[in-house]
Amino acid sequence: MTPHETAVQALLTRDPLFGNCLNVAGALPEPVLRAPAGFPGLLRIILEQQVSTKAAEAMWRRLCGDSDRISPEAVLALDDDTLRQCGFSRQKMAYARGLAEDVVSGRLDIEAVDRMPDDEALESLVRIKGIGRWSAEIYLLLVLGRADVWPVDDLAVAVGLQWLLGRDERPPRDELVALGEPWRPYRSTAARLVWHYYLQVAPERRRAKPAR
Repeated sequence: MTPHETAVQALLTRDPLFGNCLNVAGALPEPVLRAPAGFPGLLRIILEQQVSTKAAEAMWRRLCGDSDRISPEAVLALDDDTLRQCGFSRQKMAYARGLAEDVVSGRLDIEAVDRMPDDEALESLVRIKGIGRWSAEIYLLLVLGRADVWPVDDLAVAVGLQWLLGRDERPPRDELVALGEPWRPYRSTAARLVWHYYLQVAPERRRAKPAR
């Protein structure tokens, strides 16, 4: 049994919510980690903040062309007009350049962060301007493949659990934190299961009645 299969089976025995996820959305595929890690991985998450996945992907492709890699030096060499043509807002320009400067100057040793335990890595990442808790957790979960990350500030996690619990409103943050406690050390897989369910049911739910 793979680690992914072990995590799914463990969660199924702990909470019927996850059986509901699979009944509605089907089997959860094995996770595929984003590449590359490091500066490009963090920069891409900055682009995804407060925009749709499609919009973030378009910005990333305009920035990188046919490559999935871009260096901090390359970002610092781009002027405002070029970044605007890639889709960057003024705020995203500031965050991208700040991250690039932190890496170039050595204030951020991203390779060291990638080796840190989860709590230390999160603490190091949230010190960077433009990298909040959500961004740091998504980096650990989707890029580094950490097994026990629970992104309670993610909208799809909150709304997915709202629907699974049959609520009229999203559970508050403290309840989401508490809900995840029994799912340790498989909370990353728990998040993936909720996302899997959310993506399956969201189109129909949105047409029927937008979540509050």
